[in-house]
Amino acid sequence: MPQTLKLASRASLLCRLFPEAWAELGCRAPARVIKTHKTLEDMPGPSALGFFTDLFCKRGLARLHELQLEGKARYGPVWKASFGPILTVHVAEPSLIEQVLRQEGKHPVRSDLSSWKDYRVCRGHGYGLLTAEGEEWQKIRSILAKHMLKPKAVESYEGTLNGVVTDLLRRLRHQRARHGQSVVKDVGGEFYKFGLEGISSVLFDSRLGCLEPDVPPETETFIRSINRMFVLTLLTMAMPRALHRLFPKPWRVFCESWDYMFAFAKGHIDKRMAEVAERVSRGETVEGKYLTYYLAQEKLPMKSIYSNVTELLLAGVDTISSTLSWSLYELARHPRVQAALHEEISQVAGGRTIPSAADVAQMPLLKAVVKEALRLYPVIPGNARVISDRDIQVGDYLIPKKTLITLCHFATSRDPRFFPEPDSFRPERWLQRDASHHPFASVPFGVGKRSCIGRRIAELEVHLALARILMHFEVKPEPEGGPVQPMTRTLLVPEKEINLQFLNR
Repeated sequence: MPQTLKLASRASLLCRLFPEAWAELGCRAPARVIKTHKTLEDMPGPSALGFFTDLFCKRGLARLHELQLEGKARYGPVWKASFGPILTVHVAEPSLIEQVLRQEGKHPVRSDLSSWKDYRVCRGHGYGLLTAEGEEWQKIRSILAKHMLKPKAVESYEGTLNGVVTDLLRRLRHQRARHGQSVVKDVGGEFYKFGLEGISSVLFDSRLGCLEPDVPPETETFIRSINRMFVLTLLTMAMPRALHRLFPKPWRVFCESWDYMFAFAKGHIDKRMAEVAERVSRGETVEGKYLTYYLAQEKLPMKSIYSNVTELLLAGVDTISSTLSWSLYELARHPRVQAALHEEISQVAGGRTIPSAADVAQMPLLKAVVKEALRLYPVIPGNARVISDRDIQVGDYLIPKKTLITLCHFATSRDPRFFPEPDSFRPERWLQRDASHHPFASVPFGVGKRSCIGRRIAELEVHLALARILMHFEVKPEPEGGPVQPMTRTLLVPEKEINLQFLNR
């Protein structure tokens, strides 16, 4: 340190320790600089009216993901906005997202999901993994992690999932025969049924009939209930509770959707538990290979089991449906990539008609295709965190505790600094060691303790399905079909049906 700076520093210290003596010497204390971090008041962002106009008048909730790109371009990597009664800090820089996640603490809170919690309080339901907090969340997470995150545990579902994939192939053949020209209409809807059949097999070790030619009416109603609930989640969160009486329909339909989902899950849980109890009463040894059985063995209250299974059901189907739909949509538009992937699958599988989990591990291009689809179309375009126990620093800003922080994954995954030609489908970018890739630029399943508990099962299901589909079909766009854009419905989904040709190989 230069001598002049040393003297100035000592003078400042003497001034603070002995102000009266210093004043007698006729010297004034230097101006104190207290502010070391910027606050929420310093943070840029639209006015409440401006954000409301952009959201509801110009774009609508369906374009919420696009506001991430616009907000970052206008205000920089960190900005604030008010969503109804909720003040949100938006973070759209990978290094700052990493900074938030590394400060989330022992029991991180993903987001308040206030309307989800209000429903559970209203109906007296328990919290599941998506809504629980603190020690309750940690206990549930630890139980499920043993059966959903360990590689060997996940591989044990391989046979079950491959059986569901076989039914999917039969369903695709049936649907294309209905429409002619080898076209399957609304592949997202078909993969939604596939996702529900797959997660129910894992949860209950039983089938719902989602992939039969005639889908059971209760299953169709369950799927519609999930869709309505997600459509209304953002709206019910943005509406102050006082408005529920003035505009009762959104809240009423939201609750009715949840009512059906809970009843649907409860019915299947009770059925499986009754079957187990009957076998035990006959003196039979029962070994469960499905998650509901494992949860019951942990002595969880039935109220908690109902809530967790309901939330796992709805979380599983959208991830599978969205990822498969967008992967095949892009492969249909990029025949060279599809041909290379078909060659890889054929070489690894050899003469086997049903690839295994071990085979998938040797298919780097298959994994790259899925990663690229999730980069372009992350299932959750914006995750969130609430740091409840302390203030944290994010870049230049000090964020007060209990502030809702939105992590703008859609914006970071489309950032050209980390992904050249960010709007292009280029799976090969994941096969190269690229120093420009920031590990937090594309994190579709989240990071850390609050990452997606079903990630490994979902990835295995998607990989097995894609491999089998491409072994049997060449996938092409529908004749005269145009491009499809994503839209926000809490999750990121296609704004219109994706229709594809499935041609026999």
